[in-house]
Amino acid sequence: MYSTDLRTEAEKRALRDPALDSVDFLERFQARIDAGDVIEAKDPMPHGYRKTLVRQMSQHAHSEIIGMQPEGNWITRAPTLKRKLILIAKIQDEAGHGLYLYSGAETLGTSRAEMINDLLTGKAKYSTIFNYPAPTWADIGMVGWLVDGAAIVNQIPLCRCSYGPYARAMVRVCKEESFHQRQGYEIVTQLARGTPEQKALAQESLNRVWWPSLMMFGPSDKDSMHSSQNVKWKIKRFSNDELRQRFIDQTVPQAEKIGLTIPDPDLKWNEERGSYDHGEMDWSEFWSVIKDGGQCGRDRMAVRRAAVDNGRWVREAAQAYEKKKAARAVRKSRSAS
Repeated sequence: MYSTDLRTEAEKRALRDPALDSVDFLERFQARIDAGDVIEAKDPMPHGYRKTLVRQMSQHAHSEIIGMQPEGNWITRAPTLKRKLILIAKIQDEAGHGLYLYSGAETLGTSRAEMINDLLTGKAKYSTIFNYPAPTWADIGMVGWLVDGAAIVNQIPLCRCSYGPYARAMVRVCKEESFHQRQGYEIVTQLARGTPEQKALAQESLNRVWWPSLMMFGPSDKDSMHSSQNVKWKIKRFSNDELRQRFIDQTVPQAEKIGLTIPDPDLKWNEERGSYDHGEMDWSEFWSVIKDGGQCGRDRMAVRRAAVDNGRWVREAAQAYEKKKAARAVRKSRSAS
């Protein structure tokens, strides 16, 4: 389904053509977007469109890979063998999602090595939700129910993203994330309907995870640097606040069904809007977590750096083997001629 960057050197030079940012080209490109055309890897596109996609797709990929860590810490502590097996399968899915997204981003002319280096140097970010700890088993349920649930709300519209490789990658990702969400909700339901202590554990986790999960949709529309342009280019189909509201409206009835309370005293049903009114988020916390992930963020990055360093010999060996194989093929070709 995907390929890495297969452009010729001439095609790569064409990517830097300043004409791609001319008023005339931008108008023609926007006309294609407005007509519902799907943009493919080798189509000419504005530099801003390409840059935005690389930023969004790589951040999405980083989040999938970093997001494996809090769940990975619970593999040996999951309460039953069945839970261990399900959790391992889920983590494997997340690794696959990261690979799909890195591959899709590579079609835009940015190598995976560059994207990973941007993450390790702090230039690129991942979802702020993964800079919060997961100290209890209930948190693993909340990751599935709320975190993956928020991801689904955000990602289903991406299946109709204007950039073809991204849209196609999201089809499979969303199918698997839907399973993850149901699996998480099942864990939380079991706890909420269990002993008083188990229900208290679920409620305590919900109290901690609710607001960070809402922040996953990004800053308020009035403060977002990219949202309006992304919607115009149909990279996104809805704004941050629209998606956040959709998630709230879907999730509140789920909490009520299993007897848990959303930790928002201002939450109430608005009959006129047919939607829930909700309290204001602590945006200072959001920006603080983006700027400095705290000890949890430092731990996440330390694990990621160690994984990159420990796997370097494998990558170098693979590259040496490919060079050796290519040299052997050249020698064979010369001897045959």
